[in-house]
Amino acid sequence: MKRSTAPAVPAPILPRRRFVQGLAAGGVLLGLSPYTRAAGMHSEGTRTGSAAVLSGTEFNLEIGESPVNFTGNPRMATTVNGSLPAPTLRWREGDTVTIRVRNRLKEATSIHWHGIILPFQMDGVPGISFTGIAPGETFTYRFKVQQSGTYWYHSHSGMQEATGVYGAIIIDPAQSNPIRADREYVVQLSDWTDEDPMRVLAKLKMQGDYYNYNQPTAVDFFQDASRMGLKAAIDKRKMWNEMRMNPTDLADLSANVLTYLMNGTTPAGNWTGLFRPGERVRLRFINGAANTFYDVRIPGLQLTVVQADGVNVEPVTVDEFRFGPGETYDVLVRPKDGAYTVYAQAMDRTGYARGTLAARAGLEAPVPSLDPVEWLTMADMMGAMGGRMAGMSHGPAVKSPMGAMSHGGMGAMNHGSMVGMEHDGMQGMNHAGMAGMDHGAVAAAGASMQVRHARTEYDASTDMRVDMPRTKLDDPGIGLRNNGRRALTLSDLHTIGGPMDPRGAEREIELHLTGNMERYAWSFDGVEYGKSTPVHFRYGERVRVILHNDTMMTHPMHLHGMWSELEAPDGRFQARRHTIPIQSAQRISFLVTADALGRWAWHCHLMLHMDSGMFREVVVA
Repeated sequence: MKRSTAPAVPAPILPRRRFVQGLAAGGVLLGLSPYTRAAGMHSEGTRTGSAAVLSGTEFNLEIGESPVNFTGNPRMATTVNGSLPAPTLRWREGDTVTIRVRNRLKEATSIHWHGIILPFQMDGVPGISFTGIAPGETFTYRFKVQQSGTYWYHSHSGMQEATGVYGAIIIDPAQSNPIRADREYVVQLSDWTDEDPMRVLAKLKMQGDYYNYNQPTAVDFFQDASRMGLKAAIDKRKMWNEMRMNPTDLADLSANVLTYLMNGTTPAGNWTGLFRPGERVRLRFINGAANTFYDVRIPGLQLTVVQADGVNVEPVTVDEFRFGPGETYDVLVRPKDGAYTVYAQAMDRTGYARGTLAARAGLEAPVPSLDPVEWLTMADMMGAMGGRMAGMSHGPAVKSPMGAMSHGGMGAMNHGSMVGMEHDGMQGMNHAGMAGMDHGAVAAAGASMQVRHARTEYDASTDMRVDMPRTKLDDPGIGLRNNGRRALTLSDLHTIGGPMDPRGAEREIELHLTGNMERYAWSFDGVEYGKSTPVHFRYGERVRVILHNDTMMTHPMHLHGMWSELEAPDGRFQARRHTIPIQSAQRISFLVTADALGRWAWHCHLMLHMDSGMFREVVVA
């Protein structure tokens, strides 16, 4: 992604530690104006991490505004029934639920039931499935609950999800629950900014890396020189500079503008769940963040993953897992005594959310330090061929859409990628160097050079293309590789019972996830929403969807209304998902049964990416 030449905007002045930790009593302020409420008042007047649980088949929700204070600066949040997070809704599989949503705002609003299979008119996406809920009006959602598990709901209007409209859904199975636990907690992770989200977006439009405070420094250079030698360190820095790319470009927003929340509570507030020693505790993790991938672990406890996106999977025990906005994971833990920190660090390693599991109220455990920031490798940018390039002799520089790649950069490439290189650029490569490559391995690494790019990918909306994407599912991602802990990967997930539909694909749809960081534009095939045409599925057909990520960022892709059945690279069924994270320079395929008539949304669940164009309409007819 290109570095912008626009003048830098002055950085936020609130101390970084305040953003990372927040206020101990930060949360929704009840009954008081944000301008009269003193920061940090006693928690008796603060609703924090205590969303009500509403059960049954009839629900009344009101969307309005409430004052909040997470950082010492009072602000207004958009809330449901005056709560952030919104109330947890507990349903039962097979019931028909009725939810009346009243709009108390001065603007239109909506509720989308994320991952819930329902008629498209009830999906809650303004402009796609309905017109939205106008100020002062009430919209009634009514549908039969056809599934069980952990899900969530949020606004699909403007930036309201980022300002507080999100809550958990727990659906109890109609029959006995195969997942046994002595107690359970919802752990909903989110992020909060004191700034107007539209102002945040405007800053990114001016300077795409405005909030990235992990830029390479002189200290990094000298550390590289000590480890790699001076020439290799110079070559490495030269390569990144010539490509005009940022090796720490892992997230658009950082702790310099975000406060990370667990159940609506700041790290300093320390949400706490109690247990009795020896109990089996089920933790229903929901990533309700607008912009943050979290890496979750509980030092001292292993996590047995039993459910992904609301669907039961064969249990797999890990030390940590990464998940992006929209995803959910249910895990079982067996705490003994004392206290354990529930630790969720942001993928860019600038901050964290945290809470505590404790045998008694008031106990705390040490909070881990943030892991060191890791640079993206050439594999993360270039796909399946980068690692093979390490054995090549240094021929002429190869052109890419970002600029010429240095000879030193070619030698430093990590095994796994050759991203964004144009075919005409390949003509200038040293074929003697190519002779040293394992052509069989390269061919197996992802359809060789047969990746097709749409003509629309070659305009100003796209600054990068991947010709040989990575296809493996066993990579936990940057920052989780070889850190001494076992991290969950997509290849670990196996849905119990196999696919819902035994048929193979009748046809394929292939799209590329594209972007231009300098313009802060995001798209499918280089075409932003508003300029695109719908993707059409024929009712009842079985379709293979192939997504290529031609960007340096991981995108959690969410298809509304239908299940996405993830495939392994060899075509075997892997797992049923409603949101699939696609790493940089990666190719993912999944099967969809088009069994839901109507108009549906399909988008990246990073809110600013969706708002900037990575959104398509899907029509099933």
